[in-house]
Amino acid sequence: MNLAEKVQKAIRDIPDYPQKGILFKDITTLLNDGMLFSEVIDYFSEKYKNVDFVCGIESRGFIFGAAVAAKIKKGFVPLRKKGKLPYTTVAEKYALEYGFDEIEIHIDAFRNIKNPKILLIDDLIATGGTAEAAVKLIEKVGGRIEAAAFIIELTFLDGVQKIKDLGVNVDSLVKY
Repeated sequence: MNLAEKVQKAIRDIPDYPQKGILFKDITTLLNDGMLFSEVIDYFSEKYKNVDFVCGIESRGFIFGAAVAAKIKKGFVPLRKKGKLPYTTVAEKYALEYGFDEIEIHIDAFRNIKNPKILLIDDLIATGGTAEAAVKLIEKVGGRIEAAAFIIELTFLDGVQKIKDLGVNVDSLVKY
């Protein structure tokens, strides 16, 4: 069984969460399998070992992003919901599949390094609104995105197209 098949087998479906009609892909079952979680981190770490920073989208993107950043010994940059970062920020609004939100990044997230290579990572891409906002934020503060990586892609929502339209390569481990 290859890595994508193992990950797909490990993910649990939760119907009607967080609201009726949504089939939630629960990654906690992947996270609590230490060997499989480690394989996922190794996969992304090997593929993107030459980036300068790893950016993770709140909150599950923090889990994967921080682990990859530590493994490749690069800095981790959190993209957080509005009002959660303590220093001067840049913000971007976006639409969710069931509402609206806003994320922020510190203006000095990349320590004034010119054109740093960035890996953006999150657990899942659905409609692409969050990832699209993340790409725009990273570029606003001077980052150059090498790839946007996701554990899960919900292909029927076509969110990946929003990211590709911004000129970003997309890497999804598992597709539904």
